[in-house]
Amino acid sequence: MKLVYGIKDKPKFTQIVLFALQQLLAIMAATIAVPAAINDICGTTMSSSAALFGAGVGTIVYLLFTRGKSPVFLGSSFAFIGPMITAFGGAVSMAAGYIGLIIGAAMAGLVYVIIAIVVKFCGTKWINKLMPPVIIGPTVAIIGLSLASSAIGQVTTSNVPGGSTYVALICALITLFVTMAVSTYGKRISKLIPFIIGIIAGYAAASIFYLIGKWTGNASLMIIDYSAFVNCGIFSLPDFTFLKGGMEGLKAINGTYIITLFAAYVPAAFVVFAEHLADHKNLSSIIGTDLLEEPGLSRTLLGDGVGSMVGAFFGGCPNTTYGESIACVAITRNASTISIWGAAITCILISLISPLTAFLQTVPTAVMGGVCIALYGFISISGLKMCQKVDFNKNRNLFVASVIFITGVGGMVVTFGAVEIRTVACSLILGILANLMLSKEKDEEEAADK
Repeated sequence: MKLVYGIKDKPKFTQIVLFALQQLLAIMAATIAVPAAINDICGTTMSSSAALFGAGVGTIVYLLFTRGKSPVFLGSSFAFIGPMITAFGGAVSMAAGYIGLIIGAAMAGLVYVIIAIVVKFCGTKWINKLMPPVIIGPTVAIIGLSLASSAIGQVTTSNVPGGSTYVALICALITLFVTMAVSTYGKRISKLIPFIIGIIAGYAAASIFYLIGKWTGNASLMIIDYSAFVNCGIFSLPDFTFLKGGMEGLKAINGTYIITLFAAYVPAAFVVFAEHLADHKNLSSIIGTDLLEEPGLSRTLLGDGVGSMVGAFFGGCPNTTYGESIACVAITRNASTISIWGAAITCILISLISPLTAFLQTVPTAVMGGVCIALYGFISISGLKMCQKVDFNKNRNLFVASVIFITGVGGMVVTFGAVEIRTVACSLILGILANLMLSKEKDEEEAADK
């Protein structure tokens, strides 16, 4: 792919601000969805602002470890929702749960550190043999396809009870069509910020429907909720996770609780490691640089692992590289890591400035759904492009790809007690097993050639 801005390029300051905001909008919905999901399930009070702050700080840590050579944003990981619920469960107090989030994230981060050390001394060739393009390509495609139902669910969702699903769908389609048109036909800077323009168009449409509904008394037209602006103030410090546990939380922790956390977080860390590989393989194909070699897989793993620890210290949520961020790079062809630095700093500032946080919270779910259709679609297509050089005339490759696609599209999830192996990880693991089992075909072909 021909990039408009490469990794080391430095756009103008005004462009950096716009690029940073676009990255933020691309990852925002998923990042704040994780603490919201935990609150709904556990009745906790995790802060979305703290999650944004943690994502920003975690991304800065990642950029430092990778020496600014990997243009991807880190956000709250959905793979750790199960372990986070476990941290709030059991016979310990709720306060201990908040400290448990930090301890669990530290355990997961250490898994990354250990793997990074192994990679540093053993190299990455074994990873390329274990996960060739016939595995990585379909897995990346499944990452996007597994999110498809989430995007479709969003496009008909109203943020106000009683809001019309048809109005929500119209706003989502306006967002999507404007984004596509600007990305395809836009000139100069507009072509680099299609998501910002699309979201503004969708937000404006939702606001027009709201005003019409207010004027006519038709509540079904009002799908946008402005209540976040009420008494929001100017500046507020997020409820950081490390402040919510305190000494009482530490006193409530016992050996059984630590073992429970270990059993929940460590397996999930291996799952996210697989997604880490797939994301970086995908990003490498987009920017034309093998990130597993430069800056190196050991550095990306350390950045991701330590970034998760730091992010959870503030926001409670372990972080991971975001497919939405990678899709944003692919669509806009802007791989400048300066944009990621700007997004991380903007994320931190927005978490501290109440009106800005309130504005982001008022962006209609349907509007974000319209954007996500494009983002998740690009993730899937990127995976398929990685399969271009795979020879599907061979049964081995056909079976491996088939196993990954069917288990992924079918939504396979396997649960062992508190440990949940989610769809992408299930597909990847089964793909690796199928490839290893059928590797004899390749050996026989090579022997015949000789």
